[in-house]
Amino acid sequence: MAMADGILMDGTVAFLPHRLNRHPVVVRGLTANELWVCAGTSGAAGFVVGIPLAAMFSTIALLPTAIVLAVATGVFVGGGALRRLKRGRPDVWLYRQMQWRIVFKLPLFAPFVGGHGLVTRSGYWTTRRSNVL
Repeated sequence: MAMADGILMDGTVAFLPHRLNRHPVVVRGLTANELWVCAGTSGAAGFVVGIPLAAMFSTIALLPTAIVLAVATGVFVGGGALRRLKRGRPDVWLYRQMQWRIVFKLPLFAPFVGGHGLVTRSGYWTTRRSNVL
């Protein structure tokens, strides 16, 4: 792309450092989006566990307590696990990995996550070139 005064043809600035385009780390190595997913999943698990506990002990106060404990545990444990998974990989690796797993494990949901754009072929790749002199 042609560049005029540090601005590329698509309107982006060429001289900005790469780290300015990354999502900032919020808690335990998680970005804001990853934190929401981790907290939401943990909160749902706490809700599922809290309902039987609240019914068993006949007190509704156990439901929010189970949700809060599950979110705290999920962010602590999930943040550490995701930080180890993401270490040394590109920024979008986690999202592409999730897309890939959805395409192969839950193919009905593949169109909703953009799975049709992924390359899912396995095998050897060739360029079909030969050494003709």
